[in-house]
Amino acid sequence: MRLNRCLLFVFSCLLMATTAIHAQPASKDKTSKAEKSTSKLVTKAPKKPKTVRITVTRPATALVEARPSFATALGLRGQHDELSLKSSVAMVVNQDTKEVYFEKNPSVSLPIASITKLMTAMVVLDSKLPLDETLIINADDVHIYRSSRLTSGTELTREEALHLALMSSENRAAYTLGRNYPGGIPAFVEAMNYKAKELNMEHSHFADPTGLMSENVATAEDLTRMLNAAYQYKIIREFSTWPDLTLVIAHRPQKFLNTNRLVRAGDMNIGLQKTGFINAAGKCLVMQARINNTPLLLVFLDSVGTQSRFADAVRVRDWYERMPLGEPRPIRRIM
Repeated sequence: MRLNRCLLFVFSCLLMATTAIHAQPASKDKTSKAEKSTSKLVTKAPKKPKTVRITVTRPATALVEARPSFATALGLRGQHDELSLKSSVAMVVNQDTKEVYFEKNPSVSLPIASITKLMTAMVVLDSKLPLDETLIINADDVHIYRSSRLTSGTELTREEALHLALMSSENRAAYTLGRNYPGGIPAFVEAMNYKAKELNMEHSHFADPTGLMSENVATAEDLTRMLNAAYQYKIIREFSTWPDLTLVIAHRPQKFLNTNRLVRAGDMNIGLQKTGFINAAGKCLVMQARINNTPLLLVFLDSVGTQSRFADAVRVRDWYERMPLGEPRPIRRIM
């Protein structure tokens, strides 16, 4: 009995020793695997967290919208008329009889931009100053308009400056014409307003020879008077309709292309035209044209887009050509 207990004790001890021997490598394997996995976790670079952009980068200087034109501020923009014109102000007058065939807001004084240069040209020609006299673009001319093909020191004759002012609406050329008038710019502007009174332009005012100032204002009716007067000057007619201009300035040939776009549609025979634009005026156009053998004075102010003023001229032409014999009947007559 005692022997059996001793054998059982020895057997139990052997069994426990065997279990311990087999368990030790397994624990080592588990430890090594744990260490390896830990090392892998340590060596692997952590991923950067993704971020969502919630801010918008804007330019340092805020964009400034152009100011609305005077006509827009007065509520004239977009008004409907029987010809569906895109201009806020329009007028069609028979040049011979002074009969008004069509009008839209004709008595509102608005900025006229570079249409001013027609008055500038008349004042220069009325002065009888020599057209072949050499003028020099100086610092004052450069200051009045920073973007120009006429650089400081450019030499040109008074006639060439007049041509550039009318054909290419060159502001420095127009300003130097006024600056070289006896008495300078003040005397020139005074002469412009005196000329306006002579033409019975009762609701017009001129402040500079370029049209860059919004103080240069006129009504459509006054502009028909100025347009008719300008048409009487042969040199203005020629300089307002030529397709381009080649000048020799400072002994170097330079070509000044026409930026005063011409409307050439059908039998619309244009005798004189002038465009204009500043923000306060919108897109403007005045034109003398012969339609159905009738000389007409056309005025379009504050047009919506660049081409719409020319499209309005075509609309007027088409409307006039469709008129039955004996029409249109005049609305009134300009005295």
